[in-house]
Amino acid sequence: MQNSLLVPEVQEYIRQHEHADEKALVLSHKTILNVPAASIAEQIRGRRKAKDKIPSYYSKTGILYPPGLNLEQSSSEETALFKSRLIPAETQTGADLTGGFGIDSLFLSRKATKWYYVEPNTELLPIARHNHIQLGATNIEYVNATASEFLQNHAQNLDFVYIDPSRRSATQQKTYRLSETEPDIVTLQNAVFSKTNTLLIKASPWLDIRQGLTELKEVKEVFVVSVANECKEILFLCRKGHFEEPRITTINLTAAGVQEFTFNYSQEKDQQIPYAEPGKYIYEPNASILKAGAFKTAAAQNNLSKISGNTHLYTGNFVSEFPGRIFEVTAYVKNDPKIVRLHIPAGKANVLTRNYPLTPEELKKKLKLNDGGDDYLIAFSGEKEKYLAVAKRLK
Repeated sequence: MQNSLLVPEVQEYIRQHEHADEKALVLSHKTILNVPAASIAEQIRGRRKAKDKIPSYYSKTGILYPPGLNLEQSSSEETALFKSRLIPAETQTGADLTGGFGIDSLFLSRKATKWYYVEPNTELLPIARHNHIQLGATNIEYVNATASEFLQNHAQNLDFVYIDPSRRSATQQKTYRLSETEPDIVTLQNAVFSKTNTLLIKASPWLDIRQGLTELKEVKEVFVVSVANECKEILFLCRKGHFEEPRITTINLTAAGVQEFTFNYSQEKDQQIPYAEPGKYIYEPNASILKAGAFKTAAAQNNLSKISGNTHLYTGNFVSEFPGRIFEVTAYVKNDPKIVRLHIPAGKANVLTRNYPLTPEELKKKLKLNDGGDDYLIAFSGEKEKYLAVAKRLK
């Protein structure tokens, strides 16, 4: 099937019909250019997904795409590039124990002299290998095996090991503990450390970080990675022989650059911060900071006051480098449509609610506002009362 999909006429058809309704194609055609229509539709769907998620793949001719779930569970190019920065410059050999579609392996392999792609799926492995060759990878060895089998049979030690265990059970239910993943990295960690001193584990953005730290051994650092303020993955960097408290690093990859913030949980627990009613500027931490739970430390390190214990918004003097969104308040208003309309005459605003009894949709309906425009309406609870702030976003 791979060879049929790589025929130039078929590749051109896929490119020309990138925006077509693939379901309609399957209903109206049994085959297209002597290829099953369902296979063509799968490639169209994959190419469309790749445009934003993995632009290097999208821009290269002759790329093959896997079934939808494999592509959905793969890393994006942005997060794969970030992970490659975690590999030490002196790395000679490394392995991806759950190769999958191969996006992480492609970018990680560029930081090592020799890289092993390990994958038990006999249909997925040749797709990844073909794409890697198309994209210029020449130092990857492909091993059709499970992670456990590879560790048992590979004689040499490795400088770096990466694993991205599946977060779905045998019945395709989402899992929320590392011990429930496939493979079970908690059980496998000893075997990994028999071959390497450095292990990088990718986990779901839904994972409870503290729970993960109780399951894993010798975690040196945790990275909470967001793209455009949407949390995408949690990375546990484990170093054999490391027994100190791990550092937590939050990363938000944005078009303007990288927002990075570092703390640890002891620091967060012991941190004392002031509370204050909201002033001219309101600060909202980015998604990675909120996921990591650096609620007090993020305020303290930026000399800001928290608005309320349960409202993760801050206030204070202007701090241009704050790792999150910054709003300048133009008015505090009553929860009354007529008063709000005086400050938002266009009737359009971006509505946010934080620790507030109404959802954004409920508040928009009550205040007769539509989505959009440059104005923000931020509804939140302070220590003493509830607020509605009309604001402009500065960052």
